[in-house]
Amino acid sequence: MSTHPYSTWRQQGETYYVSGQLPTDPATGTYPEGIRAQTQQALSNLETAVKEFGCGRQDIIKTTVFLRDFADFAQMNEVYAEFFSEPYPARSAFAVAGLIPGADIEIEAIVASGGRS
Repeated sequence: MSTHPYSTWRQQGETYYVSGQLPTDPATGTYPEGIRAQTQQALSNLETAVKEFGCGRQDIIKTTVFLRDFADFAQMNEVYAEFFSEPYPARSAFAVAGLIPGADIEIEAIVASGGRS
């Protein structure tokens, strides 16, 4: 359970809103090196959060990706494309200056029970 004043996810009807997932390795509490590894870890953490309420990656309908450096977009996008399958979730991506030190990416999601169509 987080000591911060937010929920990992909230449900409204059949829709779930998942807070931003950082690339934290749950075993070590550290961030892997490089945007590819960080993207994979953030997506893995997102999938773990989604499984908490009985859904899977196929149920993710919208993501928002926050990048420390937008120059990392192409590499992030390659990992993202391997993680999801068609039909891909809708997505927004932004470069932001305020990510937690050491994190190069954070990903939040909207999930619909029953998946994408």
